Amino acid sequence: MGTTTSRFAAFAAATLLAPLLAACGGQGQEAAPGSTTAAARQASPLVVYSGRDEALIGPLLQKLERSTGGKVEVRYGDSAELAAQLLEEGDKTQADLFLSQDAGALGALAGQGRLEPLPPESLDRVGQAYRAHDGTWVGLSGRARVIAYNPGKTAKAPDSVRDLTRPEWRGKVGYAPTNASFQAFVTGMRVLDGDDATRKWLEDFKANDPKVYEKNGAILDAVDSGEITLGLINHYYWFEKAAEVGAGKMTAKLHFPAKGDPGALVNVAGVGVVKGADQAAAARKAVDYLLSAEAQTYFADQTKEYPLAAGVTSKVEGLPPLESIDAPKIDLGKLSSLQETLAMLQETGMV
Repeated sequence: MGTTTSRFAAFAAATLLAPLLAACGGQGQEAAPGSTTAAARQASPLVVYSGRDEALIGPLLQKLERSTGGKVEVRYGDSAELAAQLLEEGDKTQADLFLSQDAGALGALAGQGRLEPLPPESLDRVGQAYRAHDGTWVGLSGRARVIAYNPGKTAKAPDSVRDLTRPEWRGKVGYAPTNASFQAFVTGMRVLDGDDATRKWLEDFKANDPKVYEKNGAILDAVDSGEITLGLINHYYWFEKAAEVGAGKMTAKLHFPAKGDPGALVNVAGVGVVKGADQAAAARKAVDYLLSAEAQTYFADQTKEYPLAAGVTSKVEGLPPLESIDAPKIDLGKLSSLQETLAMLQETGMV
């Protein structure tokens, strides 16, 4: 893990961190003299580094403030960039809590000993598949990779994402190679199939002339309109659009691959308390709030993701239960090897 995370840090710092640090240089608060006293800690806000967009998580963090009565200060960014920033800042970081869009960034920090173990009573609210084996982070919401398809173009989607290299799908598949969820899927394939097999799949997939899109939403729109036949997206894009326009007005349908296919990866957005945090107690309290029924219902209703804390289930119409998804059984912490995935995508000419 040391080698992996060191490479992650070096890569992210070299390619991603510098611009972010420059952009955020004036945003951080300098530690005031005497700020290590109990009184100063009490008055200080809970500092959150969030890899989730403000539009998505901001309303929930406002609810957190109202629930706990404490001030929350948020720095938004890309999850990998913020993880790299936390590694760079080390013990001098002002962050108390790290909210990540994916498990990989949390795994990278855990591997470098930058997250505090969470209390068992917090961890036990989420199934073991969706939390760190060492107890340093816990998933908040889940998203499944799916194959969107246009039933006017094909009667059914392929059973496996591995089949997308076949001639019948040439020029008919949309994907977003710069999207974090696609990259996490590729990392999951590397964990499952190994680097050589994954590189071969990427080469064959690219040779099959797939169409590149910037975002998952654009892919879904293209499938819905018949511009393409298939698209690789996360499940909630379909349900968000269905809530907006009505499911009856959508042409695109979703196929959830089975038998542990890498195309069925269930990744999580999660949270961890930064090691040495000044507001460690408030950070742990925030974790418990984010696992509460109110917060979990927010994820289910507002983002159409899967709530992960026991006792809360999604009521989104048509969404298959999380337990019914035959996702690959992998340690989500192993999705931390993002830099190897990015290097492979570059080698194969996909980014």
